[in-house]
Amino acid sequence: MIRNDLRNIAIIAHVDHGKTTLVDQMLKQSGTFRDNQSVQDRVMDNGDLERERGITILAKNTAINYKGTKINIIDTPGHADFGGEVERILKMVDGVILLVDSFEGPMPQTRFVLSKALALGHKVIIVVNKTDRPDARNEEVTEEVYDLLFDLDANEEQLESKILYCSGKEGTASREPGVKGENLDILFDTILEEIPAPEGDPEGPAQMLISSIDYNDFVGRIGIGRITRGTLHVNDPVIVCDFHNPDVSYRSKIVTLYQIEGLQRVPAQEATVGDIVCISGIEKLTIGETICSPDTPEPLEFVKISAPTVEMTFSVNNSPFAGKEGKFLTSRHLRDRLFKETLKDVSLHVYETDSTESFRVAGRGEMHLSILIETMRREGYEFQVSTPQVLFQQEGGKTLEPMEQLVVDVPDFATGSVMEKMGIRKGTLVSMNPFNGRTKLEFIVPARGLFGYRNEFLTDTKGEGIMSSVFYGYEPYKGDIPKRATGSLIAFETGTAVTYGLYNAQERGTLFIGAGVEVYEGMIVGQSPKDEDIVVNVCKKKHMTNTRASGSDDALRLIPPKVMSLEQAIEFITDDELIEVTPKSIRMRKRILDKSERMKAWSKNRG
Repeated sequence: MIRNDLRNIAIIAHVDHGKTTLVDQMLKQSGTFRDNQSVQDRVMDNGDLERERGITILAKNTAINYKGTKINIIDTPGHADFGGEVERILKMVDGVILLVDSFEGPMPQTRFVLSKALALGHKVIIVVNKTDRPDARNEEVTEEVYDLLFDLDANEEQLESKILYCSGKEGTASREPGVKGENLDILFDTILEEIPAPEGDPEGPAQMLISSIDYNDFVGRIGIGRITRGTLHVNDPVIVCDFHNPDVSYRSKIVTLYQIEGLQRVPAQEATVGDIVCISGIEKLTIGETICSPDTPEPLEFVKISAPTVEMTFSVNNSPFAGKEGKFLTSRHLRDRLFKETLKDVSLHVYETDSTESFRVAGRGEMHLSILIETMRREGYEFQVSTPQVLFQQEGGKTLEPMEQLVVDVPDFATGSVMEKMGIRKGTLVSMNPFNGRTKLEFIVPARGLFGYRNEFLTDTKGEGIMSSVFYGYEPYKGDIPKRATGSLIAFETGTAVTYGLYNAQERGTLFIGAGVEVYEGMIVGQSPKDEDIVVNVCKKKHMTNTRASGSDDALRLIPPKVMSLEQAIEFITDDELIEVTPKSIRMRKRILDKSERMKAWSKNRG
């Protein structure tokens, strides 16, 4: 049977190219919302972190109706660190909309997700978005997209993909680069024409691959996936099996079944071939498992998710301020929360260590792990994390390290400093394209070479540079890369930072804290310009005397402190430092807080 009343499509693009904004307009123009309904911008980004950062972290399902056809749309993340989300989502759809910014053109993540879609044989509709930008390069970007399809060995059908020109913000689409459309009808019509309708046997034994997991306090785990064969009903007995683990199979029952309509999950009694549905009632269900009819347990192959490239150590907080701000403090709380995350994030791996109080957490990149840290922090967890480390591989007696494809777009004046920094970090220049006072540079650079670089990059380009990277592959170890060239300012004693102490300390470097902040011995309170750590007493008060000198009592002027965000702290710390994360604070500290113990350890390592 061919389901002509249904289309399943994913929207893929690089971060900030306008996917979620375009989905907003598709929902509005398809009549999903009432005329008088107030709708916030980027309605699909429903997480606090997503709305704050302006990025999509989790793939979201929605559905619209157009000319009697239901179109299931999946909005996918654009950041490379969440590529695991995109890889598995592509198994649920029959085609993709490739969204490309009319100025930036195809970026590394565009290449990554498009290659995955092409490998699955999906039909592609190319949408050049933001065509109303004053600096739009519609024709050049069109050429770049076709060059990319050619580079990725697209088949003949994929090379002839339809191309549309849209403004997601205004909700218009047209077939010509210089012509402004009236609405998105051309896009909807192209989806119906180009994306194949799902097909399969509705009478055969049921089969459904779980591509995503959600959780609800009322019904527990919710599996989201597409029915590839047969029909599912509420209360149907099923068998759950796994392609990669044939030993894993158990019987269960579908308790509830939901179809997706607009932004809502609507209860349904049955669903058939091609439908993307949500089911609950199977307690241990995980991503990659197949739900089958009890008579025919045939697991579907699940895409092998790329391995993590970066790891950090999460451990119980043992600082002098431990337990003051958090709700979940123990190793049991930390362990349960980390392993719970692996159930819905297949590209995250958690490993036990020799200590019961620490765990190795491996992910796709710094952003991937920092989002997890920030999420846990907001949930009330208190813990410590180490500096990120890359995961090396051994092959044929050689050490291989993960490499990143880095694309930077910088003003011409910054080109020299970026190339110099990349040379120090073992980066190899692949291409260089000047355009209108800016230069687009592409490098292949070790993943560890990018640790701590983003802040330097923003300084070197005066905040005008754009950088993005995506995993490139493994190559032989490139040699040592110099570490941070600056040291830390370390608190001498536990107490409250006062103006007098800070005034004297600010001459030694850049401070991270202001007056009135509680500090403890060994806590990092600033950055030293020298390549060594300096101990400063920010709690030192002025001695009281009974003599007054002219001018000595003038107000002390403090330079405003540099408040470090979580990402900046992760980039700043070195191997002998940790970040203390609590619901209210982000503090950096030395692993060994006592100065004399720290010096003994330093001498021992040096010897």
